[in-house]
Amino acid sequence: MDTPSPLLFVLHVAGAAALLIWAVRLVRTGVERAFSVPLRRWLRRSSDSRLMASGTGAAAAVMLQSSTAVAILVTNFAASGTIVASAALAMMLGADLGSAVVAQILLVRQSWLVPVLLLAGVALFLRGQERRVRQIGRILIGLSLIFVSLDMIRVATDPLRDSSGMAAAMGYLGRDLLTSFALGAVFAWVVHSSVAAVLLFVTLVLQGVMPMPAAVAMVLGANLGGSFIAYVLTLAQPLEARRVVVANLALRGGGAALVLGAIILFNPPLEWLGASSARVVINLHLAFNLLLAVLLIPLVGPVTRAATALMPPKADPAGALVRVSALDPVALDTPDRAMACAAREVLRIGEEIETMLRSVIGMYQTWDDATAAAIELQEKAVDRMHFETKLYLAQINRGQLDEATARRSMELSTIAINLEAAGDAIARSMLGLARRMHVSGVAFSEPGWREICDFHDRVLSNVQLALNVLMTLEPDAARELVAEKEAVREIEQALQRSHLGRLRQGLAESIETSNIHQETLRALKTVNTSFSMVAYPILAESGDLLSSRLSSGGAR
Repeated sequence: MDTPSPLLFVLHVAGAAALLIWAVRLVRTGVERAFSVPLRRWLRRSSDSRLMASGTGAAAAVMLQSSTAVAILVTNFAASGTIVASAALAMMLGADLGSAVVAQILLVRQSWLVPVLLLAGVALFLRGQERRVRQIGRILIGLSLIFVSLDMIRVATDPLRDSSGMAAAMGYLGRDLLTSFALGAVFAWVVHSSVAAVLLFVTLVLQGVMPMPAAVAMVLGANLGGSFIAYVLTLAQPLEARRVVVANLALRGGGAALVLGAIILFNPPLEWLGASSARVVINLHLAFNLLLAVLLIPLVGPVTRAATALMPPKADPAGALVRVSALDPVALDTPDRAMACAAREVLRIGEEIETMLRSVIGMYQTWDDATAAAIELQEKAVDRMHFETKLYLAQINRGQLDEATARRSMELSTIAINLEAAGDAIARSMLGLARRMHVSGVAFSEPGWREICDFHDRVLSNVQLALNVLMTLEPDAARELVAEKEAVREIEQALQRSHLGRLRQGLAESIETSNIHQETLRALKTVNTSFSMVAYPILAESGDLLSSRLSSGGAR
């Protein structure tokens, strides 16, 4: 085979790597859209046992093909107080192991697998009537494209076996393991996927392009880079969530650095890990994460206590600063710019209410006067922001606006009103109900509390989706949000019936907290409905919305 030009080679490898990264993301997106709610519920309910938590984290990472996605879910639970830090860390260690298992699975080569996955995936995606069926089709398509991308990498790199220049470069990486480690970490961070990075490195070894020592160092580096992704993505999270991520970064990233140091100092034989160089590399990746989980899961309690001691709460130096509103009065003379300012302020209102929703659920079990006062203060701030936004939009409307700008002004005003109603439902209704429980000294029954936590988590997920819709204005996400509104309405009715069934059975806890239980479900449904209204202007403009329901085409 003729040696391709350097430019053509780079183009082929870059294209194959891009397809690999996108295919991994495609699978993750399909799993999130089809199974996000049961997956979140499954993760939260497994927190009672560290072993179960780690196993659930591993299984979730296999499904999502990403330990980072699991880390984001887990930190959300840790931030809201629905799982303790030690269980969250156990889940993340399990997720690290699960991502290593994914790499093993995806290296399976079967010639018949790609066409079968493509046929099944495309058929399900195009012909499926239910949303979940279509997302399963998306997952199968993503899996097939992963295998296609790996084959593309093999074809593109095959001529390099006899390239003296590439042999020299790879030989240097094989000797300088620290540089290889750093490159592996940076690459995993850049592509935001340690799974994709590991698959690429192992494929290069399989082709004889990269020497085994360099690949070993780069795979260890990918473990550091993969854990660093979650660290960066959670910088804005509360301190309780960041402690867990920092602990995982120290354990996984620090462990990878220690293993690399041991390899450099002692040069241990690694051939026992596999019959080929590629098998040694991929098995080392699995063995490292397995050993990390086995050794450290029993120690997650002391580790999280150490993280708490090393990361104590600090006074926020910006706390004394006055919040600067996005409603710039100078922009009023430029309607488009003023609309952008109003949209930013409405988004900020939604973010403030999301924080309130995260915090209020823990008050039902453990009352805290400081948290209650903070929620009430935040609700007053939301009321003020809503009032100022309404006045600002009214000032814009005093000028001569075109039809599209006037319509957008009305839409933002309506969204702000709905979000403010959601804030009222949290601060006045839910917080008041939690206070009643505290004063009365009563508690929910175990099944009742589990139902409320599950329902709260689903509503919180929809709130996050609504904020994404508000930012991106994507019709697909808007359709999903409206479909979720209907689903939440049906779930709330089913939970009300379930509660009445426990009353008929005479459960004491259910009788004592009956009104609180039912009113909490109604308040959460109100919050969900208020945020769902974000989607309606987008769907009305795209033609997906009929008078009261999604059109049959939009529902797909």
